[in-house]
Amino acid sequence: MSLLVVGLSHRSAPVSVLERAALSADAQVKLLQDTVAAEPAAEAAVLATCNRIELYADVDKFHAGVAELSTLLAQHSGVGLEELTPYLYVHYEDRAVHHLFSVACGLDSMVVGEGQILGQIKDSLAKAQELHTAGRLLNDLFQQALRVGKRAHSETGIDRAGQSLVTFGLEQLASGTAVGAWAAGKKALVIGAGSMSSLAAATLARAGVAEIVVANRTSERAERLAEILNEGADTDVVARAVPMDAVPGELTRADVVVSCTGATGLVLTASAVASAVEGAAGGGAGAGGGAGAGWVAQPGAYGVPPAPTRAAPGGTNARSLGGPTAGSLSGAGDDENCPLDLNAVQGTAGFSVLGEAAVAGMAAAELEQHAAWVDNGIPRSHSPADEAEAIAALAAAAAAGGRIPERRRPEPVAPQPAPVLFLLDLAMPRDIDAAVHRIAGVRLVDIESLAEASADAPMAADVDQVRRIVADEVAAFGAALRAAHITPTVVALRTMAADVVASEMARLEGRLPALDDKHRSEITQTVKRVVDKLLHAPTVRVKQLAAEPGGAGYADALRTLFDLDQETVAAVSRAEDSTENTSKNRGPA
Repeated sequence: MSLLVVGLSHRSAPVSVLERAALSADAQVKLLQDTVAAEPAAEAAVLATCNRIELYADVDKFHAGVAELSTLLAQHSGVGLEELTPYLYVHYEDRAVHHLFSVACGLDSMVVGEGQILGQIKDSLAKAQELHTAGRLLNDLFQQALRVGKRAHSETGIDRAGQSLVTFGLEQLASGTAVGAWAAGKKALVIGAGSMSSLAAATLARAGVAEIVVANRTSERAERLAEILNEGADTDVVARAVPMDAVPGELTRADVVVSCTGATGLVLTASAVASAVEGAAGGGAGAGGGAGAGWVAQPGAYGVPPAPTRAAPGGTNARSLGGPTAGSLSGAGDDENCPLDLNAVQGTAGFSVLGEAAVAGMAAAELEQHAAWVDNGIPRSHSPADEAEAIAALAAAAAAGGRIPERRRPEPVAPQPAPVLFLLDLAMPRDIDAAVHRIAGVRLVDIESLAEASADAPMAADVDQVRRIVADEVAAFGAALRAAHITPTVVALRTMAADVVASEMARLEGRLPALDDKHRSEITQTVKRVVDKLLHAPTVRVKQLAAEPGGAGYADALRTLFDLDQETVAAVSRAEDSTENTSKNRGPA
């Protein structure tokens, strides 16, 4: 077995890297084609979801395979190999099988136990079969993974350990309130009509929303999803489809928005969301669906900050910096020689030089410069010694890594109003601008915040049982694969034995030309029985031995003992692969 997987996921890489490395449908096709065209790989399959990108291949050389697959992932994802490499993981042979089976059971998902991954694995196999990049190994592997995943969900309570990403996202939006109570009577806008968007729409309908509007670039798919929702017997939701250019107007009417498209750019900008909130509050935009005045944000409207005059140190937008109110500077306007743009970050609640968010992205040297500036007597509510000591401590903490980690959004400096618009972004790369976090009255949950929330999610006791199932299935798959590896050698041996019988019977007929058909048949059957009995025990036993760990050498031993031609064995193997793949490539299990 020479199975190799190279990939990255929410466990190995930050969402910002996953977002940039996300593969479009066309990129996945090209990646598969280029992988099988590469020297080390004979088969290939890509598993690409919102929180993982994995390339599976059957390779003949481990190190060359890792180098080639890593390079191909970097080329087709658009993230440089040097940048991508620290986030990649590699699994080989049994570990690769164990990884995929764990993924199929939901053990490696952002929400443990979620079942959506099974459909994504099935789609990955179907794509590889359609492109003829899946051979015997990957066909067997992915179909077995689907069976293992189904077994885990049917034999254990893994479903209790987690739920779909959609349900988990809605729970985060509801902030501790029961989803049903939170969603009751709300108007929802679903952008996209793929599998994830359809699941979101169905979940919202069951949760009790009053209306669902579906927007999609392909109107037929949006209309079909709306029709399915209207026909649902277990809900009273009213659903309708709209074109994508109607989204601006629909935003002003919506309470909840779920977006999951395959777009490579933003579908909803912060300006668009701010204008929609403003239009909903003032009734200015209406539901006409046009991209009018409500679609263009005004600077500073509803928490959207005006354009910055200059960037803060470390590449962070100075207007995203902020901190707690304690220790605020009363002389923030006096910023001569200050490394921070204090005018850009001051607000009604003031600005704290002690807040970690205020100096996010600063290098250690810049922090020390800021400490010296503070120590020169700039007005403050804390003593110069306290201020300088705190900043020096931050500089020391940053010395190892080079800088204070940047934050996605600042700590709030003032109480935020209750949300009037709830946004759930399940796309990778993201559909909704992360700057929406700063708009008052809007709550955004995206893949990044879901990853943070899921890190603290409780694990069910059934997870241990699923792990045992995975371990058993990995052992069984490895044994079957090793046993199958020796089958061509056994077939070649029996073929050679049959040829010997046929040759000896021909010689006998030459010596006894008067032999009648009845006796000739009886002699032939007798010789065949003798040969079969002699070969039965060794061939059965060698299959058993080959199925055990380290049993791959028995095929070589068999070829040596019986002087079997290597090309004959290879021809049998190619014939078996051709027959099996012709059948399996007709469609996934």
